[in-house]
Formats: sequence, C-alpha cells, structure tokens
Amino acid sequence: MAALDQKSPNVLLQSLCCRITGKSEAEVAHQFQYAVRVVGSNYAPTIERDEFLVSEKIKKELLKQRREGDAALFSELHRKLQTQGVLKHRWSVLYLLLSLCEDPRKPSRVGSYGALFAQALPRDAHSTPFYCTRPGSLPLSYPERSGPGGSQISTSMGTSGISSLGVYSLNGPTPTPQPLLAGHPPQTAGQQLGSRLAWALPNTSALAPTSRAPLGPPPLSTRAPRPRHDGDLTAEVGEAALVRDILYVFQGIDGKFIKMSNADNCYKIDSKVVLCKSLRDTSSRLAELGWLHNKIRKYTDSRSLDRAFGLVGQSFCASLHQELKEYYRLLAVLHSQVEDDQGVNLGVESSLTLRRLLVWTYDPKVRLKTLAALVDFCQGRKGGELASAVHAYGKTGDPQMRALVQHILSLVSHPILNFLYRWIYDGELEDTYHEFFVASDPTVKTDRLWHDKYSLRKSMIPTFITMDQARKVLLIGKSINFLHQVCHDRTSPGKITPASKSTDSPKDAAELLSDLEGAFQGKIDAAYFETSKYLLNVLNQNYLLLEHLQAMRRYLLLGQGDFIRHLMDLLKPELARPATTLYQHNLTGILETAVRATNAQYDNAEILKRLDVRLLEVSPGDTGWDVFSLDYHVEGPIATVFTRECMSHYLRVFNFLWRAKRMEYILTDIWKGQMCNAKLLKSMPELSGVLHQCHILANEMVHFIHQMQYYITFEVLECCWDELWNKVEKAQDLDHIIAAHEGFLDSVISRCLLDNNSRSLLNQLRAIFDQIIEFQSAQDSLYRSALEELTLRLQYEERKKQRDSEGEWGVTAEQEAEENRRIQEFQETIPKMRSQLRILTHFYQGIVQQFLVLIMTSPDESLRFLSFRLDFNEHYRARDPRLRASLGTTRGRRPSNI
Repeated sequence: MAALDQKSPNVLLQSLCCRITGKSEAEVAHQFQYAVRVVGSNYAPTIERDEFLVSEKIKKELLKQRREGDAALFSELHRKLQTQGVLKHRWSVLYLLLSLCEDPRKPSRVGSYGALFAQALPRDAHSTPFYCTRPGSLPLSYPERSGPGGSQISTSMGTSGISSLGVYSLNGPTPTPQPLLAGHPPQTAGQQLGSRLAWALPNTSALAPTSRAPLGPPPLSTRAPRPRHDGDLTAEVGEAALVRDILYVFQGIDGKFIKMSNADNCYKIDSKVVLCKSLRDTSSRLAELGWLHNKIRKYTDSRSLDRAFGLVGQSFCASLHQELKEYYRLLAVLHSQVEDDQGVNLGVESSLTLRRLLVWTYDPKVRLKTLAALVDFCQGRKGGELASAVHAYGKTGDPQMRALVQHILSLVSHPILNFLYRWIYDGELEDTYHEFFVASDPTVKTDRLWHDKYSLRKSMIPTFITMDQARKVLLIGKSINFLHQVCHDRTSPGKITPASKSTDSPKDAAELLSDLEGAFQGKIDAAYFETSKYLLNVLNQNYLLLEHLQAMRRYLLLGQGDFIRHLMDLLKPELARPATTLYQHNLTGILETAVRATNAQYDNAEILKRLDVRLLEVSPGDTGWDVFSLDYHVEGPIATVFTRECMSHYLRVFNFLWRAKRMEYILTDIWKGQMCNAKLLKSMPELSGVLHQCHILANEMVHFIHQMQYYITFEVLECCWDELWNKVEKAQDLDHIIAAHEGFLDSVISRCLLDNNSRSLLNQLRAIFDQIIEFQSAQDSLYRSALEELTLRLQYEERKKQRDSEGEWGVTAEQEAEENRRIQEFQETIPKMRSQLRILTHFYQGIVQQFLVLIMTSPDESLRFLSFRLDFNEHYRARDPRLRASLGTTRGRRPSNI
C-alpha cells in the first residue's frame, strides 16, 4: 500500500485502465489517453447534492423490488444517522450506495458514462465492455443517452422533508422490520464487482465466460397503456385515477371524483362514482390529509396579512409555512413518481398505489394533525401567550411530536428572546404590537418611572419563563432606564453588564430553550446582579440613600434625643400660642438654633438643608402643639424610595410620637411643679389631701406614659429599624430596599396604633393624652390659687410682725376678720378642687381600663405584654371584672410560635 501511495497519478490511472479492461499497458494506450483527457477536462458536475433525494431514490428502489421491510429499516437507520452526526458527508455515502444498488439492466448513469467512454475508444476497443466500478470517480453530469426507442430517461425527483420515513418515524410503536439484508450473506468487494458485471449482461447463464455484453443501455421494455375514463362517472374508476385525484386533494384542490363538501366540511367522493368499498374507504382516509392542509393553510393565509398579529405571530406562521413547504416537497416526489410511471414503461406495475400512499403519508398525516391541533389551540393568542400555548402543547410523551413542537417553539420564541436581550442589555423596549411581557406607559412622568412606568403583562409571560425570571428581567431594564433618565448616569449599558451572545437565529433560541435552568438562567442572573449592584452603588455614593434613611430615623422618628428635647424647650413659648398666630419663618429660625446647639450640627449639610418646619391645617381652637411638624424634603432619585405615600406615613408617625413626647414633657413639668411647691405648701395643711390626690394621679400618668414610651421606642421603633437595616444591607436590588422600607413603615404604623384596625385603641390613647393635658391645667390652677393664698397669708403675717416690731397692735379686729373670711373662702374652694380631681381621676382610670381591655384582646403579642406592664400590680384588674376575664383568656392562650 505504501508503494502504491508513492506512485504518480498517471501511473495509477494507467493501472486502473488495465484493471478495468483486463489488458496490458500497451493494449490500453488509447483508453489511457482518453481517460487522461476526461480527468483533465474542465467539465464540472452539476449533480444536486440533496441527501433527501438520494435517500428517497434508495427507498424507491427497495419498494420496486418488493422489499418494504428493508425500506422501513433503511429509513430508521438513516434517521439515526442524521441524529448522531457521525458522518459529515452523508450524501456521498448514500450516493455511493445508490450507485451500487442500481439495476444494471436498466439504463443508469454509470452505464451511460461507460458507453460514452467506450464510444471515444478506438474501434478495436469496442469488443471489451467498459464499466466503471467506482461511481462518482468520473464526471457524472453528462446528459443521459436516449434508449433504443429514442426516449429520454428522466432521473429527476422532487425533494421533501416531511415525507421522509427516515426523518419522521411513525407515531407510536413501530414493528421491527426484517433486516435489510436478511437471507443475503455478506459479499466481498470482488464478489460485489462480479455481481455488477453479471447484471450488466443480458443473460449470464446463456453466455460463455469469455462473451461480452454489447455496450450502451439495453432496450426499455414497454408497458400496456391503462384505459382512461373521460367524463364517464358510471364506469368503474381505476386506482390510478384515484391516485391522481388524491394528489390534487393533498394540495387542497378538488379532483375529478373527490371534492370538498362545504356542508360536511370534509372531502367526499362523488356518489355517482362506481368504486369498491375498500378503495372508497382508503380514499376517504387519504383525503383527510387535504382537509388538514386546508385548515393550516387557511390559518396562515389569514394571519400572514395581519400586521397586528406581531412578530411572534408571524414567526408562528413562518414555522407553519416551513412545515407546509416540507409537505409540498413530498407532493412533488409523489407527482414525480406518477409521471415516471406514466412516461417510462419498465414492465412492472405502477409503484404508486393507494396503499403505498397510506404508508408514505402516515407520518406527514400525524404531523399535519399536530399542526392543525396546534392551530386550534393557538386561536386568538398572540405574543408571549402564543408562545405559552406552543410550549404547553409540547408536553407530550411522543418524541416525534415533542421534537416538532420544540422546533416550532424555537421559531416562535426567537422574537421574544430578542425583545428580552434588547431590554436587559440596552434597556430598549421596541414592542409595537404589545407582545413582550414587559409593558411601558409613556404617559408616566420621570419621578414615577420606577413605580409606574414599567410593569409585567402576566398574560404575556411565556410558561417556559418563571415569574422570578420575569421579575428579574423587568428589574434589569428598569434599572438601566432609571440610571439614564433619573440618575442622569451616562455610563453605557455595555460597561455595566457586558452583553453575551444573543439569539441571532432560531437555532440559538432552540439551544437556549433546551437549557432554561442553565445558560438562560445564568444570563439573566448575571445581568440582574451587575445592573442592580451598579444602581445601588450610584444611589449610595452619589445620592446618599442610606444617610437619608438614617436622617429620617433621627429627626422624623425622634431618634436624636438631645435635639428633640432642646427643640421642645425652645418651641414651648411659641407653640403654647393659638395656631393662627404662628409664622413658619419664626419656627424655622428656632429649628436652626436647635440644630446649632446640639449634635445635629455635625450631620451632613446635604441632610440638614432638607430639614424644615411644616404647619398642618388649622382647626378652630388648635394651639401650636397641634399643628407643628417637622418636614424633610426629598427629590430626585431618593424620592423613588421616599415617595409621597411614605412621607405621609412619616408625618403621621411624627405627629403621634410628637404628641406622646409632649405628654412626657408635660408630666415632667407637673412633677417639677409638685417637687418645687411641696415645701412651700406645707404651711397649708388643708391642701394635703388634694396634693396627695394630685401626686397619686400624676404617678399613674407617669407610669402609663413611661410604659407607652418604652413600648413605642424600643419594642416598635428600634426592633423595626433593626429589621429594616438588616434587610437594606442584604438587599440585591432597589425593589428590595423599597419593599423593606415600606414594610418598615407599615409595621410602625400598625404597631403604633395608627392603622384602621387600631382606630378604637388610638381614640382611647388620645383621650388619655387629653386627660393628661386637662390634669396639667387643673394642677396649675390649684397651685396658682394655693400660691396666691400663701402669698397673701405671708404678707398678712409680715405686716403683723412689722406692726409688732413698731410697738403697735399686729392687726385690728376688722383686718383679722377680713383675713379669716378670705381663708374661709379659700378653704371652701378646696372641696371643689378635690371633686374636680376626683372626677378627673375617675375619667382617666375609666379610659385606661377600657384601653387595657382592648389591648388584652389584641392579636399583637407585644400589646398584650404591654397590658401586663401597665397593670403590673393588678390595680385596674381589681376594679374592672372585664380585665379579669380578659386576663384569664390571655393566660390560657397558647403562644402562636409554639
């Protein structure tokens, strides 16, 4: 073999001529010269390299030889060969097999080429037959020679993908065919060459071993023409005529005997046609293929012209057109077969019968049934909803049907995936026909871009995309647009998230759909994390989002204690005035003074300039305490987190906390008044009972307010803030921060009794606050009257001592009587003061008892524990039997976390 490889091409060609002719080198000189001219010619072959055409011709040859089982086995083997991708040049292998299996008794291309080659040889060379044993080694594009009868032999055949038994196997279990070469022992290369040479002879048994067959193709046999029925429906119709009609019906065209019945919506054979039952039934079964074709074609024709159907719909129609194109290739093959049977008489019966049509069209029929059912299932759908319908229809156990639907899905989903990649990598949304699952509202202004401009069309989310993936896709594109339009960040999207390979073709879409949990998920996650991380960095570094969040906690939620206390001290004279006499600029100046005098001065200037004073709507009788509020101005990107709704929540919480803080401030003043006046009023023993009652009521109020302040400050604000901060630090996107912030505010609103469900509790609490203010007024009135009386008594005693020192009588009888009368009048006011305090105490304790009953039955565990602290010594429980019942119910309740 090595020696053979080292020879020149001319030596090899001369050896080939000697091997074929069986002569010596000197005797094949003329043949060798012609072979050199043929090999060196510029004539290029024009054979169409159609793998399907060659496979169909091989099956046709097997069927003509009555080897249906071998044809089926060949189809199955060819299908497996296509799916495995082992060979790169399958057409060449199949063409070689076709050339080897062609019957030499009929005019073949190889025989024609041999004759052509022999004609060019000298006359003395014609005594030796010349056959090429390597089909394809010589140019194969010479025109076919006519046979003895002068007729041109046609070897053309149409192509089809939908009809190939090798591409589309039967739907359901396929019986195992007989081996393709069953009963035929394997042959060696020499035996195969001998067989081909034997077939080339007209009668090998009658010829001597040294005899040679004549060159050129043998004469064609003739076939008796079939009778034709021209317009005579009463005569019995032959099977060939039915085959021609069926081929027209396959294309949706009425035949001569089989026509479409609009009333029954099916193809029917004319009742006047004389036809046996078997042929009639077989024709009806075959006509179903035409009905399915019409159904699909009607859908594609009506939808292809509808521009509103969108890109996804047009892709669906294109996939149906592609399947119909494969179907039309089958029809071309069948028509070619009919023409071959009519134009060439090989001495055998027609190879195209109704039964063979049933076999050949079984797979296309199943395929068209699937397409027709898919068309019905997709009626009225468009965009992502259409893709969901196709995807849902692919959930079947039939691998062929699933492969068909997956192929259609790859075409249908291609526009959706293009929309998706354009959105997540560029932030652009070009969805003219509203097919994508991300919707845009152009009427929304920039300040509401994040919340309202972009949303999900849940009906358009394909079922092969999860809701979590859809949410991430929405966030990615929304983040890109937010950066450009709101944050005015000019960084290109390519620098934020490097774009990966997009779906440039339906094949890429198919590969991506086959790995939804891998590559597809990876692309979305990568774009999501990179874009969200960049957006959060911009908000935190350029717009101080976290600093603003902490400023809300310090100022609007009263977290900056020294500032709030000093502000109250400075505002006390102003806020004690009627609300109508307040001016905002005066209050703003006091606010700036409080900032400069406390640790608030060390905050960022960007934060301090946003802090302001706000006066609420004034109602008749309101004081400055009722309308005063702090405000915090937000605009730009941070307004996306601190929306108007959020700021209104902050305002409500501030007013509640400010009122509770004021109660603490009032009780502090009450306690200071009691401590300062305790020694002064010791000289007035008649006030001891009243003052003792004041001390008791004040202590009850102080205990209540301290417990409420502890509950609000530590159990509500601090716990909710800690939970919010943990969520913010772990947030992966802006939506997580917004959701955590809104959850924080909702929790504070609910647990501070400001929601609708706690309205009765809030009313009771406000009534308690009103009783504290009223008690302050009553005690101030008591101390004012007592101090005035004490001053008068001290003045009387001072005058008395002064007159005694001057040697005069201390007082006259009239002055003493006047003093006693005044003291008597004052003492008469003490019972009134005592009754006023008693009434005040009674109302206060009644409101507290009602408040305790409500919080003991609250579903909030913290409020129930608050009731225990408020009535730690069971003072109120002993006074109200409802509290005993509620307490028993609470103690018997099983904790919810067990």
